[in-house]
Amino acid sequence: MPSHFKVKEYCPVVFRTLRERFGIDDLDYMYSLSKSQPLSTDSPGRSGARFFISFDGMFFIKTLTSDEVERMHHLLKQYHPYVVERHGKSLLPQYLGMYRLTVEGAETYLVVMRNVFGSHFAVHRKYDLKGSTVDREASDKEREKELPTLKDNDFVKEGVRIFIGGEAKDRLIETLTADVEFLSKLNLMDYSLLLGVHDCEKAEAEEREAREKEKETEADEENGIEDNDDDSVGSGVGGNQTPPDSPQAIRYRQRNGEIDPRVDIYAIPSYEGAQRKEIYFMALIDILTNYGIKKRTAQAAKTVKHGAGAEISTVHPEQYGKRFLEFLGKAME
Repeated sequence: MPSHFKVKEYCPVVFRTLRERFGIDDLDYMYSLSKSQPLSTDSPGRSGARFFISFDGMFFIKTLTSDEVERMHHLLKQYHPYVVERHGKSLLPQYLGMYRLTVEGAETYLVVMRNVFGSHFAVHRKYDLKGSTVDREASDKEREKELPTLKDNDFVKEGVRIFIGGEAKDRLIETLTADVEFLSKLNLMDYSLLLGVHDCEKAEAEEREAREKEKETEADEENGIEDNDDDSVGSGVGGNQTPPDSPQAIRYRQRNGEIDPRVDIYAIPSYEGAQRKEIYFMALIDILTNYGIKKRTAQAAKTVKHGAGAEISTVHPEQYGKRFLEFLGKAME
């Protein structure tokens, strides 16, 4: 522990109200963030921000620049009343706290958000969708990751569909439309829909494999055989054990195909009889980009490069929102 450090909490009353509105108990919140050190996780974006996840998988922590802190303060003036007015019914990021951490004179700004994917279900595929097609495919380096973040062109080429049924689709589009209108009024654009897909059949196969491995390990122990395989994970028995409080262990203990609406707030199951039995996690991310001079200049440059009809991501907020909703509407059935 450094000898000199300070923590400043921004807008504590506002964030406490937001946590209440989002159904998050303050004691649970502090327990998740302080029980064990948050884990560093890869960032697929270009912003250079660092991401961490709480030990139980419930919350994400993202570093901010001083400019982003200023934008957060501006956003909160509208975000807080909007969330209250919507009774928390929104797919905007759930901002739960913002802090400045000073260690040996070096300042780091942090914002805490609810994890879109929760901690009960493994996510097998992940997409960052903007409704744009120019430069919207995952890089070769990204694809090498265990769970790459794929993009719009990957989504279209793979023929992905979101099988949630008409009623769920109508509710989701209504919520998305309200959120997009809110962002457009604030002159914000370049946000994404983060989509995580839990493949129920694949999860069941993984569960069977984990049980078989556990049985084999127990049998080896009964026969006096010690498992020294460094690659064994997830069973909690023998070898390289998964810590009992880790997100992976929680998934194995609690994943039974049932969605817990108190925790899996972004989860929507595929409809009965759908082509694929899946659970979808969807929420808006990266909502702080203002359509200012920098973005207007980028729009002009990309238009010259790709042509006036190209679906570039940098466009006026209203045009961005309309295209975004149309893209997602076509992807759902």
